Amino acid sequence: MVKNVGKVLWLVFLCVLVGTLISAAWAQEKTIAMLTPYLASVTTNQMIKAFEEEAKKKGWNVITIDTKGDFAALASRMEDMIARKVDAIVLGMADPVQLKDQIKKANEANIPVLGGDAGWIPGVACNVTSNNYVMSAMMTTYLFNAIGLEGNIVVFTHRPHHGVRKRTRILEAILEENPNIKVITEHHVQVPGPIEDARKAMESILIANPQPGSIKAVWAAWDEPAIGATQAIIAAGREKEIVVAGIDGTSQAIELIKKGSPLIATVSQDFVAMAKILVEQLERIFAGQAPTSIEIYAPSELITRESLE
Repeated sequence: MVKNVGKVLWLVFLCVLVGTLISAAWAQEKTIAMLTPYLASVTTNQMIKAFEEEAKKKGWNVITIDTKGDFAALASRMEDMIARKVDAIVLGMADPVQLKDQIKKANEANIPVLGGDAGWIPGVACNVTSNNYVMSAMMTTYLFNAIGLEGNIVVFTHRPHHGVRKRTRILEAILEENPNIKVITEHHVQVPGPIEDARKAMESILIANPQPGSIKAVWAAWDEPAIGATQAIIAAGREKEIVVAGIDGTSQAIELIKKGSPLIATVSQDFVAMAKILVEQLERIFAGQAPTSIEIYAPSELITRESLE
């Protein structure tokens, strides 16, 4: 009789243990939808690949969706993921302002929405990014000092991206304090294909402004248009009269700075750190905790010829 009771108790303990282990395993099996319109971008790709690797270490499944610049398609695919009842949605550099309805639907379905360098609006649990205001201030002041605070400049932007909007606003504020610097052209860079688009645009701008000194600098909101503009300037043989600066710290941009090309500065962003922070915040959310902040900054640093030396 005692033996039978012991066996029963042992079986009960075993069942509870197995149930606990199964529940723990299920708790780890999370599915996260990573949505982006910009996977072709070097930096977006870097962040998302790093996120996928970090999520894999946690045993999570990541569904990565790229709509190649199509925000209507992005909204539709986000609704697909909400209907699928994923455990979380991460916007990879996708402007949440254009996804307000979908973010509201995700909230109503108790699906947390996070931003990976995407910007913050109500409904987004947190956004992990760099301090775009600070990066723009570093790059813009360095570029303007390089031209002696006077002359005509060309601006390359892509305002649908939250970071570019913020960087451009800092540019505009600094321009107000420097009346001897004039913007002669602002070009909206097409994505995908930002390098080629910026190169072609810069070729046309150079043809329209052929006089030496008619353009002193190119302000690029990120490295890819800075690289395209640099290529056009070199091809036109005007590398000694025009300087360029961007933001991101890509390897191609850094190499051009090292070579002494017209590209004289960039600001590095730590996209791998952003990915790791996103995973940390998701862990908090899955554990029933709030994110540490609604906006979290990864480190950034001004890179110039002098700093590389």
